[in-house]
Amino acid sequence: MKTMEATAKARTGKVNWVLFNPKTYATILYLLLSLPLGIIYFTVAITGLALSIGLTPIFIGIPLFFGVAKLLNGIVNFEQSMIRQILGLPTPPPVSYTYNRQSEAGQNWLKRMVRGFDGGLFIRNLLLILQRFVTGIVFFVIMVTVISLGLGFIALPVVHIILMNEMQLDILENTLFSYFHIDWTYNQQYMLYVGIGLVLFWIALRVVNGLMQIQRRIMYVDEPYQQPSVPVESQVHAPVQSQYYDFPEDQPTQGMMQPAYREL
Repeated sequence: MKTMEATAKARTGKVNWVLFNPKTYATILYLLLSLPLGIIYFTVAITGLALSIGLTPIFIGIPLFFGVAKLLNGIVNFEQSMIRQILGLPTPPPVSYTYNRQSEAGQNWLKRMVRGFDGGLFIRNLLLILQRFVTGIVFFVIMVTVISLGLGFIALPVVHIILMNEMQLDILENTLFSYFHIDWTYNQQYMLYVGIGLVLFWIALRVVNGLMQIQRRIMYVDEPYQQPSVPVESQVHAPVQSQYYDFPEDQPTQGMMQPAYREL
């Protein structure tokens, strides 16, 4: 039941009323930080893998490799949790453990790291970080371009007034209005440019939220909501209950006592 509720809430992660929604501006901040963070993630992943491979002959590279794998998993989980916080998604259901911790208590740290290593998960995390590096650059360029275009039209009247008063420079002298012989005053042109800028800025915010939804799918943010979670307690107590159910079949005491009652 909780999994179904979390899945229903996860579907509502889309942003409505983009102009007045704080999620939109949190997404803008996230995409602004995506460029430096993507570069840092890419540098850490490549440097760690190169050092672990290069130091393998002196045995230091083996534990370093497993440490890098843990670090990559932590980076992906951090990115997923950041996207959930921005979009207001619920906390994912707990993942059940598939191994026994008591059996690992007597093992050394290297055996625990080898046993906890998942090759498929490591490759997926590495590809996600490489993809995060590419999308960080692309999304940053797209966001800055569309937002700058909208804000540029909105700020055009202010820039024109400042240039006219300070430098006697008329940037609206040779515009499309003069080519089509449309005699509009500066105030009318200002209103038109501000209106176009508001429309472009609204479209830019919609584009920003669309980029966030793409990033959400790329980073597998919805994956925990789609997997059924099995509580750990049910796994622990399941074999104990089965022993009680099998107890009457293993010791048929009722059949042995029936002849005694007949003799009496």
